[in-house]
Amino acid sequence: NAPDRRYSKGLDLEKIIMRRLTLLLAASIVAGCQSPLPPVNPQMAWVDFSTPFPNDKLLMAERLDKQRLNDGRYFQVMPGSHVLLVRFDFAVPGGNGGWGAMGGPSERLCYLTIKYDHFEAGQRYLLVGQSIAFVPGARLYNAQREIVAEDSESYCL
Repeated sequence: NAPDRRYSKGLDLEKIIMRRLTLLLAASIVAGCQSPLPPVNPQMAWVDFSTPFPNDKLLMAERLDKQRLNDGRYFQVMPGSHVLLVRFDFAVPGGNGGWGAMGGPSERLCYLTIKYDHFEAGQRYLLVGQSIAFVPGARLYNAQREIVAEDSESYCL
């Protein structure tokens, strides 16, 4: 008895459909993890992040005035004085503690503190993280691209 070809094709079609449904489900789950940013409140100041150099991997909000944040993609603050704590990850040369050609880059994780006394309602600011070799740094720019604050403390793991 030869296998029924219609039955075999039906199984192939079922496999294709199941694979596509599984892929669609996985894609929708991943997309659901990234929630949109909240609307900008005109009564508050907004701080965006930037890491302009390829070795600078991640700049993320950790704490605002010593309070842990739920969303690390931005700061939204009341006018006035605030202390921002950010996590900054960047690549450094010579992995595994080595400086030679055999050691590839490794990542360094640091926490930077930025204090600024003059946040203004409705204004957008840009916090730029950058590293030079093993030294992390952050600068806060106002809407006119003027530096208004720099990191005052850093702690690296």
